[in-house]
Amino acid sequence: MPRTPSRPEQAAKALRELIIGGELLPGQPLREEEYAKEYEISRNTVREAFQLLAHEGLVEHIPYRGVHIRRLGAADIRALYHTRRLIEPLGIQAVLADPEAQVRLRAVVDEAAEAAERGDWQDVGTSDIEFHRILVDACGSPHLSAMFEQLLAELRLAFLQLSDSRQLHQPYLARNHALLDLIGSGSTARLAEELADYLSAAERDVLRDLDPDS
Repeated sequence: MPRTPSRPEQAAKALRELIIGGELLPGQPLREEEYAKEYEISRNTVREAFQLLAHEGLVEHIPYRGVHIRRLGAADIRALYHTRRLIEPLGIQAVLADPEAQVRLRAVVDEAAEAAERGDWQDVGTSDIEFHRILVDACGSPHLSAMFEQLLAELRLAFLQLSDSRQLHQPYLARNHALLDLIGSGSTARLAEELADYLSAAERDVLRDLDPDS
């Protein structure tokens, strides 16, 4: 039977979801009293939630300034994409045998296209994150999904630090569609090649904007 999350874990999850949703920005301060009131918990519980998020690399305590959403650097980006290259091929293999996951992927690709049409590039980024979450969730491993959820929160922070969301996300509308088509065709070898190229290109694009000298 799954363990019931503690109150600090529940608060950390709620804050993590705000980060993934793009509602908390890199460098933004987090106030204990604000979240204690919003979630109807003690400030000590909020403090413990902040400690959990700090352990995940999502927030940092700045002396005399308090807790802030963390800004990522080039080394963080390289580490994120290294981990993605290890995890996401497992999701690709799993989703090939999961028709329901393929339906969800199709819906997310359609949502991204609609968001692009209305010029909402943050929503396009949210759909992109959801696309890759579905891939990993198809593995059926709660531990793997939980680890990937933390990675996605860091990835969202990276996206939010970039100067041009449209320039980042627009090419991956077509690339997610291409991945989906290859999943539908069952072409395992081509899928592996496309995913590897996709992640390498995404890493280069993020690094180019975040740290042009890297």
